[in-house]
Amino acid sequence: MKLSDLRDNEGASKRKRRLGRGIGSGRGKTAGRGVKGQKSRSGVAIKGFEGGQMPLHMRLPKRGFNNIFAPKLNIVSLGRLQQAVDAGRIDAAQEVTVETLVAAGVLRRAKDGVRVLSDGELKAPLKLSIYGASRAAVAAIEQVGGSVTVLAPQREAAAEA
Repeated sequence: MKLSDLRDNEGASKRKRRLGRGIGSGRGKTAGRGVKGQKSRSGVAIKGFEGGQMPLHMRLPKRGFNNIFAPKLNIVSLGRLQQAVDAGRIDAAQEVTVETLVAAGVLRRAKDGVRVLSDGELKAPLKLSIYGASRAAVAAIEQVGGSVTVLAPQREAAAEA
């Protein structure tokens, strides 16, 4: 067998229908697009248009809320921090800040702050100075002898009635 002998099985592929190639082809002149109008032209896509009826995406109820003032945070897991310590990119003796994490390649760029989550396992005692951390992450860091300084403004406790 040679490469030049390779072919699809008979009937495996179907030839493309050639449009607008004369009256005898059965798809000549308007090429199956009907006559005139926007939809007979090229480059037309009327997505979501339902002929003047209110489109489905506008009939459905709106839901949720997007807070435009919420801080954009980088999320870092404990496992990712441990990887960087193991690779020697983070010095466990120094304080770990956003700038340290960017320099170590843990983060691509600093946003409004860093929040640490408890995914993975941390073995090195790190001194973190960050925007926020989950309760489980703080507990895991303190368990191995590290500390967390939270830079985020503290929320006031809800008034109890």
